[in-house]
Amino acid sequence: MAATHEDATTGTRPIDRWFDSYSGDHRNALNVRLHTIAVPAILWSVIALLWCIPVPPGGWFRPGIFAALGMVAAGSFYLRQSRVLGLSMLAVFVAMGASCWWIVETFGTRTLLWTAIAVFVIAWIAQFIGHKYEGRKPSFLTDLTYLLIGPAWVVAKVLRKMGIVW
Repeated sequence: MAATHEDATTGTRPIDRWFDSYSGDHRNALNVRLHTIAVPAILWSVIALLWCIPVPPGGWFRPGIFAALGMVAAGSFYLRQSRVLGLSMLAVFVAMGASCWWIVETFGTRTLLWTAIAVFVIAWIAQFIGHKYEGRKPSFLTDLTYLLIGPAWVVAKVLRKMGIVW
């Protein structure tokens, strides 16, 4: 059975179960607000850090290839869950990749690297502050897949606010 299909016995898709579980760990209003900002920030910082991995000069690979490979891998996970969600995440990846490219072209790789490190650290601190208020441990401590679910959870919230069924 493909992941995008509903379970015949429950009528839910696997992504719905992931989101329900993730939402259960994120009920406190402050924690949800912090996650809505920090999760995309962490996603961007990971893409930026992957962008900064050096590639051999003059070869097939160009700067950003490792970020692109990571985005393709994550994108395939999201597409298997939901076509609309996958395409929405693709748009997020394109925007984040474009911002990394712009920073490198404008300010250099070193600026992207240090900015990514700072964003990564600050955003994770915000995440843990939110979970302190929540009184629950972060979801990814039970299953690393939640590191992929978090960004999709934020995007799904935005899609719902826009009236888009994913």
